[in-house]
Amino acid sequence: MDKIETCCRDFLQKILKIPLNSVPLTPVPGIHSFELRSLFISLSWICVLLNPCQSQEEHDDKPNIVLMMVDDLGIGDLGCYGNDTMRTPNIDRLAREGVQLNHNIAAASMCTPSRAAFLTGRYPIRSGMVSSIVDRVIITLGAPAGLPRNETTFAALLKKQGYSTAIIGKWHEGLNCQSRHDQCHHPYHYGFDYFYGMPFTLIDPCWPDPSRDTELTIENKIWFCVQLVAIAALTLTLAKLSGFISLPWSLILSMILFIFLLGYFWFSSYTSPLYWDCLLMREHDITEQPMKAERAGSIMVKEAISFMERHREGPFLLVFSFLHVHVPLPTTTDFIGTSKYGLYGDNVQEMDSMVGKILGAIDDFGLRNHTLVYFTSDHGGHLEARVGHSQRGGWNGIYKGGKGMAGWEGGIRVPGLIRWPGRLPAGKMIEEPTSLMDVFPTLAAMSGGMVPQDRVIDGRNLMPLLQGEVQRSEHEFLFHYCGAFLHAVRWHPKDSETVWKVHYVTPVFQPPGAGACYETLYCRCSGNLVTYHDPPLLFDITRDPSESTPLTQDTEPLFDVVIQTVANAVKEHKKSILPVQQQLTELNYDNPWLKPCCGVFPFCLCDTERSTSAVEA
Repeated sequence: MDKIETCCRDFLQKILKIPLNSVPLTPVPGIHSFELRSLFISLSWICVLLNPCQSQEEHDDKPNIVLMMVDDLGIGDLGCYGNDTMRTPNIDRLAREGVQLNHNIAAASMCTPSRAAFLTGRYPIRSGMVSSIVDRVIITLGAPAGLPRNETTFAALLKKQGYSTAIIGKWHEGLNCQSRHDQCHHPYHYGFDYFYGMPFTLIDPCWPDPSRDTELTIENKIWFCVQLVAIAALTLTLAKLSGFISLPWSLILSMILFIFLLGYFWFSSYTSPLYWDCLLMREHDITEQPMKAERAGSIMVKEAISFMERHREGPFLLVFSFLHVHVPLPTTTDFIGTSKYGLYGDNVQEMDSMVGKILGAIDDFGLRNHTLVYFTSDHGGHLEARVGHSQRGGWNGIYKGGKGMAGWEGGIRVPGLIRWPGRLPAGKMIEEPTSLMDVFPTLAAMSGGMVPQDRVIDGRNLMPLLQGEVQRSEHEFLFHYCGAFLHAVRWHPKDSETVWKVHYVTPVFQPPGAGACYETLYCRCSGNLVTYHDPPLLFDITRDPSESTPLTQDTEPLFDVVIQTVANAVKEHKKSILPVQQQLTELNYDNPWLKPCCGVFPFCLCDTERSTSAVEA
């Protein structure tokens, strides 16, 4: 009853726009005190009968959810994870105000499979988002590969629970299947109501991009000429067939040939992926082709804030998928030169400022106490990303390896920060193993939904662990795949604090003595550039998190027990893997006819954001 009285008091104060404790005393122009008291009593009964608090209570039961995923961020790049030279104040504040996961693991060490596991709560081997060959991510927007439509994402699950859903930023889970217009893998097919961002991923040609003003102007004029010639050819053809004029067919055919040759040479002049893969979309429409990468991040932040404002009554799900801090590190001039670590550090600090803007908007809209915020990276930092001697990839702290290395800790140990004021303790740290796949069942539990019962869900509900109801993770075993190949297994025995790590396969670093695969840019999963271990390598990562000293039968009494226990777990795990089509093996090839185009192919240049930016400037 006290809660209803409080809510009614606030409700009436908003209507009357006067302090309620002044109702009997304060005269209001044009209204006698007796009339005011009568109005107050009537409104009080209306408030009790209508109970405007009910919708707020329902909203509390289903909080807004903001999930922020950074691209290629190293766990050692953040102040809250030990970096005392990189400035990340907004992310560090999120850690102080929430729960920090110190043993948080990605399901894959590359973008596409890790994000597929994040969305579905399942190892990517189950959905087919893996590869048995070199390429382990979707390589182009012309590839028909993508997240299978029969997979259920947390967005689809929350949508059924009444959530408005959006993903803003990087997608990289496929786009087209049979034509450049079918958009069979568009986020709309996976439970998202709104999409603004990059359907692919940043690649080197995306930035710095050349000025496109001349190209846009020429393209518009050429397309106009093509239309005129086409209309003329069609008109002359109809006139000749009708007998109105007499002219040689060679003239008409030469006009048609001119159109085809012009289109062919125009298409051939744009061989760079800048024109075909570096683009932005709003919903189903392309807004920039090619995109201006340095301004994309700020536009995405504005889109995110606009979405939250439109749906502030809640509940909503916002997935903000950063383009930062993936190479080529497009950074605005405001942040160039602001860090001690060159362009990469500048990009990290710009990303942190964007986190601050999103958190600030949550506060400005009065949603702080009703919003769960989750912050992470899709995998470890990219050690091989270099230009000369300049490092363009992240730092993974004390952990060995990085992006593309599925077994070594540096490739899969990622930040995990979760804030929900009043529901989760501030400043708490959890050392138990957790996974990005845990987001799926956690959101299901929070929203009142149910995880699918017709498939294996590998994630676990984190809420009991976050709220302190239990002290141990539900993950006893975590399996670490490199593409379709199992490289390592993590075992956290139920009766022990120890976390064992067994490596069956490790990459061969090149050149010899290096700490990464600099000659191939990414480490391989199989073949001559990996080492197969028999017996497997064994580490106790609670005592040796850097995986620097393998244990042996001579140095670890439990060596044989651990190796056999993990082998048995692998055998059971593999029984649960059903054969499915490997999207990144069989469908990961470039088909130019699937590449999206904002105009009439091949005249595909456009920039609808240019006028908006000019107006705002």
